[in-house]
Amino acid sequence: MNKPTLFTLAISLTLVLYSFILPDQSTDWVVPESAKKVKNPTDAQDKENLAIGKTLYSKYCQSCHGKEGFGDGPKAKEMKGDMGDFSSKDFQTQTDGTLFYKITKGRADMPSFEKKIIDAEDRWLIVNYLRTLKE
Repeated sequence: MNKPTLFTLAISLTLVLYSFILPDQSTDWVVPESAKKVKNPTDAQDKENLAIGKTLYSKYCQSCHGKEGFGDGPKAKEMKGDMGDFSSKDFQTQTDGTLFYKITKGRADMPSFEKKIIDAEDRWLIVNYLRTLKE
């Protein structure tokens, strides 16, 4: 093989390897169908549940997502991705199971809360509170 061919092969191999190593920067958040279908086991209308959800949101979510969920929290500028707008129709049309999955598993700048908020019911209560942030 001549040198240009080896060089081309080396560059191609490097690009392929980097495509597997670099984190996914796409904007699509893939949520398994089974997770989308999970039903919220908590009472979304219960005032005490909503108060707990609001408290948890304030503690764990507000710094990035903002007080009203517009994605304008004080840490938002430090993040690489879009913090979203929880009041938008696009956000609000997601299933409760989808939101629970995203809170639980995280992705990129969004941390997983599976170990930070150990009680799954508390994560569901955050989902309930997010529903109050409609436009």
